Amino acid sequence: MNHYAAWKNALIVFFLFISTLYALPNLYGSDLAIQITGTGDYIVEDSDLESISSTLKENNVDFKSIKINSNNILVRFNNSQSQLSSKTLLKSSLSRNYVVALNLAPSIPPWLGNLGGKAMSLGLDLRGGVHFLLEVDMEAVVSTSLDRYYNELRTALRKDKLYKKIRKEDNRLVVSFNSEDLKDKAKKVIKSDLPDLVIVEGSELELELGLEVSSSAQSAAKSSALKQNITTLRNRVNELGVAEPIIQQQGSERIVVQLPGVQDTARAKEILGAVATVEFRLVDEQNDVQTAIQSGKTPSGSKLYQFKDGRSLLLKTTVIATGENIVDASSSVDQDNQPQVSIVLDSSGGRTMLETTKEFVGYRMAVVFIENQVETIIEDGVAVKKRSKTQDIINAATIQGTFSNRFQITGLDSSREARNLALLLRAGSLSAPVEIIEERTIGPSLGADNIQKGFISVLVGFALVLVFMAWRYRVFGLVANVALTLNLITIVSILSMIQATLTLPGIAGIVLTVGMAVDANVLIFERIKEEMRSAKDIQKAISAGYEKALLTIADANITTLIASLVLFSFGTGAIKGFAVTLSIGIITSMFTAIIVSRAMINLIYGGKKDKELAI
Repeated sequence: MNHYAAWKNALIVFFLFISTLYALPNLYGSDLAIQITGTGDYIVEDSDLESISSTLKENNVDFKSIKINSNNILVRFNNSQSQLSSKTLLKSSLSRNYVVALNLAPSIPPWLGNLGGKAMSLGLDLRGGVHFLLEVDMEAVVSTSLDRYYNELRTALRKDKLYKKIRKEDNRLVVSFNSEDLKDKAKKVIKSDLPDLVIVEGSELELELGLEVSSSAQSAAKSSALKQNITTLRNRVNELGVAEPIIQQQGSERIVVQLPGVQDTARAKEILGAVATVEFRLVDEQNDVQTAIQSGKTPSGSKLYQFKDGRSLLLKTTVIATGENIVDASSSVDQDNQPQVSIVLDSSGGRTMLETTKEFVGYRMAVVFIENQVETIIEDGVAVKKRSKTQDIINAATIQGTFSNRFQITGLDSSREARNLALLLRAGSLSAPVEIIEERTIGPSLGADNIQKGFISVLVGFALVLVFMAWRYRVFGLVANVALTLNLITIVSILSMIQATLTLPGIAGIVLTVGMAVDANVLIFERIKEEMRSAKDIQKAISAGYEKALLTIADANITTLIASLVLFSFGTGAIKGFAVTLSIGIITSMFTAIIVSRAMINLIYGGKKDKELAI
């Protein structure tokens, strides 16, 4: 009685050893660092490391160490001043093949790192940075999807000249016919060629047919747009040079973006929220723009556009190339020291551009900048989304000679505009407009203050529980204190191993776990006291105390675990952080309070014939 087999004790010791080992990285802290990563498929090499090291030494920048990892170069610093000055220096000296980002590098010893030891990731509220919650305009996704089906429907029905007219009406397409026979034939074509279009009930009025995109196709389009936006946002954040960003889906139409270490919210918002692209069109040289303005009618095949200064120009409706054809873009200055963006097109865009410039040498080609925006305004107490689309001509230059996939865009207002345009074109356009509905900025000093306060809260709560248990239950209380300490170590090690992000709510979960963890021991110890009062010897009292309290402990912890799992399933980021630490704490506390404390009690009292217990 009250003896564990040797293999059980060995297994407990091994588990606690592993837990302690993987909790150790959190004691070593982190160094201020700069991370240099290659863009695209570019891989950093030893020659890059030597070049960066030489640049820093030549400019008398004090750095702690520099090393090359699998896909980046990491430079560590002793202070923030050296870190910030180095970032500015390296961004100006390195080519566009590199992304330079501020980072925090764990300072764990190599032997521990080789074993896979990692410190817990710190959330934005502990590290500092900016938080954005973006909402994707799903109505725009449905509208874009409807436009695509509009073109496909025209193509499908045009073969046999089945339709009279097709128009968009609200969120559906209305097709007009000349006869019932043509209408019936069209319905068969639609069902076979366009299964995602369904007939709207009650829409078959006379010789008209109402169609809308099926709910499954709409759901697929929305899901695809959300995923594409996440990919594009990730590309844009990489271009901004932010290390370890968090970009993830929240719900069915929202995206969370967290940028550690970033304090310039204006710059971040400008890049994240922009839904911009460009189009290349020929200028209509045959028709007079003033005549079109005065008459209010534009010639067939042309459309009226404006420069930013208000000047108007007629452009052909045929698009030569768009932002989707651009594979690379970089900002620079021309021979007159004016900002420009160098463009590289893909094979399809380059082929079309070559054919166009061959045929239209001496004509003008315009670059149109297109931006979609969405804003929520309150009208009569109701939130209404207001959408706007701007289409401005950046420049209209004469085609001097033949070119294909490489050329420059000029006529930009500033170097900043050129840099932003190049970044957006490189990263790609968003599939649907987004609106920033929430933003928070947390300074690094506030993050450090949060860490200190969180640590103090855990320490104070932990110390008070230790003192109470030692005073109330004596030797058994000391055993519970050791179990509680091991529980805290185990929680930290698991959070480190799964690389969970620790936030302030997560710390609250740990503090709550500290208080809850001793509940099991209190139940067991009080049960042992009751058994002792029933004139049982100490061995039977200990055994009965653990066995009879087990079911009550399990019931209490399982119900709490269910609640925490519900919080994790339906909660947002902050609530999920709390739920994760609470769930882990519940599981580990059952292990340490029941199994580990029993093993220690067995070592102290197992097999002994004492008549009293220090409890």
